[in-house]
Amino acid sequence: MPHYIHESRWLKENSGFIAGVDEAGRGPLAGPVVAAAVILNRKNIPKGLNDSKKLTEKAREDSFVQIMECAIVGIGEASVDEIDLLNIRQATHLAMARAVRALATPATFAIVDGNDAPALPCPCDTLVEGDAKSVSIAAASIVAKVTRDRMMRALHDLHPGYGWSSNKGYGTEEHLSALLRLGVTGHHRRSFAPVYNILCGRNLADSI
Repeated sequence: MPHYIHESRWLKENSGFIAGVDEAGRGPLAGPVVAAAVILNRKNIPKGLNDSKKLTEKAREDSFVQIMECAIVGIGEASVDEIDLLNIRQATHLAMARAVRALATPATFAIVDGNDAPALPCPCDTLVEGDAKSVSIAAASIVAKVTRDRMMRALHDLHPGYGWSSNKGYGTEEHLSALLRLGVTGHHRRSFAPVYNILCGRNLADSI
């Protein structure tokens, strides 16, 4: 389970506010990439925080409410157009920077999930599998995931044929079949191979 050790080590030698940063939606074929930055109150950390992928949808939603009530939270996103223009790595970094800038109280330092440090408005360090090791990153992973899932459910209402309420834009068999049947929407990432191949009239199997 995640803990507060990494945050405590930094706070022993520094003053200020430390944020956990994580993203949701690097892999899908549709929808934005969303990032969250969370500064926890170490005296009031919600119980049960964990990597969002290890929680049920209900547990994520419940944790999201608790986090929003007791923590300082910033949310940022990069659009489909920005993903196609910049590439998914740079767009993810952009969303993370926007999330940190959105914090009502500026972060003094940030710990970021993974091993690829973005350019943030504050110094940062990376932590591989950080959402399973740091409660701040776990909280950020929950906020990012719940926020993006809600976005995809809203987009599903506009384009119900692609199954986004359940697959959240990932390249499931249902989604790929709908792409062939219904075509590409403005919410699809045109730089991603399955979508690009359809636009170019190529066999979808070429990208799988």
